[in-house]
Amino acid sequence: MPKFLHALGAIAIAVSAAHPQAPAGKPSLVVMITIDGFREDNLTRFGPQLTGGLARLMNGGAWFSNAHQDHGITETAPGHASLLSGRFPRSTGIAANRVGVFDNDAPLLGFSGGPGASPARFQGSALFDWIKAADSKARALSVSAKDRGAILPIGRAKQEVYWYPGDGEFTTSRYYASDLPDWVRKFNDRLLPQKYAGKAWTPLLPDSAYKEPDDVSVEGAGRDFVFPHMLPTDPDQAASLVRATPFMDELIVEMALDGVNALNLGRGPGTDLLAISLSATDAVNHRLGPDSREAHDQVLRDDRTIGIFLDSLFKLRDPSRIVVVLSADHGFTPIPELAPADANPRPMRVSLSPALSAARARLAQAGVDSLAIDVDQQIVLMDRTAFKGKKISAESILESFEKDARAIPGIARIDRFANLARDSAKDPVSRRWSHQFPPNTNVEMVATLTPGSLWGSLLVASHGSPYDYDSNVPVIFYGPGIAKSRRTDFVRTVDIAPTLAQLLGVKPLEKLDGVPLKIR
Repeated sequence: MPKFLHALGAIAIAVSAAHPQAPAGKPSLVVMITIDGFREDNLTRFGPQLTGGLARLMNGGAWFSNAHQDHGITETAPGHASLLSGRFPRSTGIAANRVGVFDNDAPLLGFSGGPGASPARFQGSALFDWIKAADSKARALSVSAKDRGAILPIGRAKQEVYWYPGDGEFTTSRYYASDLPDWVRKFNDRLLPQKYAGKAWTPLLPDSAYKEPDDVSVEGAGRDFVFPHMLPTDPDQAASLVRATPFMDELIVEMALDGVNALNLGRGPGTDLLAISLSATDAVNHRLGPDSREAHDQVLRDDRTIGIFLDSLFKLRDPSRIVVVLSADHGFTPIPELAPADANPRPMRVSLSPALSAARARLAQAGVDSLAIDVDQQIVLMDRTAFKGKKISAESILESFEKDARAIPGIARIDRFANLARDSAKDPVSRRWSHQFPPNTNVEMVATLTPGSLWGSLLVASHGSPYDYDSNVPVIFYGPGIAKSRRTDFVRTVDIAPTLAQLLGVKPLEKLDGVPLKIR
């Protein structure tokens, strides 16, 4: 377990007992659609080719195109935790994927061998808690391929939360239930993931519709990087590998619609919450890059999948009582090896290991436990108690580490976390890092790469930086009374929850980092 987990301690929560009167004709269903790893520029780059759900939301909703996940580690867990809580990672306690939802004390149901998961580390409340405080009959359903994508938008509430570990069945953990409900069992009994066995992923449009080349060997690390992409004929293998194809999002949507029916979600008179996290874009981008032909096609397919979902939902429930929000948990960094030849500095793959090794050697020579300093990818941690009674100081080790780290190619800056310019408008990198951890953290320093560079070489492409290409995501509100508009003013994803709270007439249960946006 990463050492900085203990530092993300409880944060004081100011709870208000008062709840405003809900407005007449309030929505019966709020739908939060999160596309995992979806850059805002996907909407503008491919807009003319979008004819389905994305087009409907863009053309009919309040679209904020300069919206950001305004924190330093733009990953799935922190992003999902911020979307409906109205708070930055420094407040939710979900600072990175590696301290997200993993929980051995909450094993999965069914035959899944995947790791247990729960929101045990999530601190504070989220939108559904505020809705539930105003109406005890309110219910929530959340569905994703990923455990963190399903769990974190709902916060700690024990509602209907399901994800797909890749073994052929949607499941949940014992944090939420002791048995899968009948409707989930019936859905799993249909063996829909297995039915993709032998199916080919081919482009939706003719070759002329794609500007991206389809023969870039860096994509996919040289494996299966050209259309068509075939799923195995073995049903069990196909049920696992389907997660890296657009077909996964089709399964998530079908599962969500089954749940809406089975749970009578959104029938009123109160307000229910449906959260859907579409995970395939992230998987496609990690393997083939966000500028691949496959990534382009994935956007087109999600456009159609979301369109089918909205059409189906609006047949099941009164569309005049449904509010839809579209956003993403993070953007994406292009493949460094495909950067333009004149890129300066040249994007590269980076590790802080050389600086860590040097620091630990100095500690060992001074008789201090070498594990007193540690690196968790871009975070430098220090156990200052290890220096008590020693002739060498923690500060001297940090100074030497900082000097060595600055000399590593691909490192743009090393910042002492305690000295960052808090909430700075002039320095977005400092601001985003300041939103990542609470003041009492044991994170000593944070490292920021040069633009376009990535940590490590495990993934072909990735995300997680404080730069705009990883932070800029769409935010669109769509529904009755919401004014059609396109806004370019700077907003944050933490503004989504307070905006919805104001729309629903419910009161947040604590102080938020976000503010309500004008959407009417």
